[in-house]
Amino acid sequence: MARMLTILLLVSLLTLTGASLVSGDIYRQVRPDGTIAFTDTPDDSSWQLYFSRLTSIYEVIDYFADLYRLDPALIKAVIKVESDFEAEAVSHKGAMGMMQLIPGTAADLDVVNPLDVVDNIRGGTRYLRQMLDLFDGDLDLALAAYNAGPNAVRRHGGVPPYDETRRYIKKVRHYLGIYKQKTDSTL
Repeated sequence: MARMLTILLLVSLLTLTGASLVSGDIYRQVRPDGTIAFTDTPDDSSWQLYFSRLTSIYEVIDYFADLYRLDPALIKAVIKVESDFEAEAVSHKGAMGMMQLIPGTAADLDVVNPLDVVDNIRGGTRYLRQMLDLFDGDLDLALAAYNAGPNAVRRHGGVPPYDETRRYIKKVRHYLGIYKQKTDSTL
């Protein structure tokens, strides 16, 4: 377990510093006993793509933006507001990583290590896509659901009357505008 944590931390560090990560794709498999295996030569469909030839945080964002049909500027805006691009951010409510995934949501999204940059962004972008699909592409409702949960949005029939959630939407939209103009800045 300590060795795997060391490997994950090293990979995250390489991602953040922009160093070349790997020469090929890396796949992950969670076995029935809970152990995790990695390979660069998957032999069946039980293996999930874990790492691709990504060399920077922007390539990670672009990769998952493409995979989940999202604007990379939106992902950057959410990351900026959620964690200010801090990979090891942990909120007082227990949300973790750049996209601030709570443990239950992370587990639902098959995120093994919410503090791993790639795993976190994969899970966060997948969740953002789910919220957009759930609320028919309405960005404000999807952002409200990302912040306060989809049940709060349903219960209130729209954006919940929470100051935190309303500020959150406003901030994400602010940074979305900035990132649409400036594609390579974390501000």
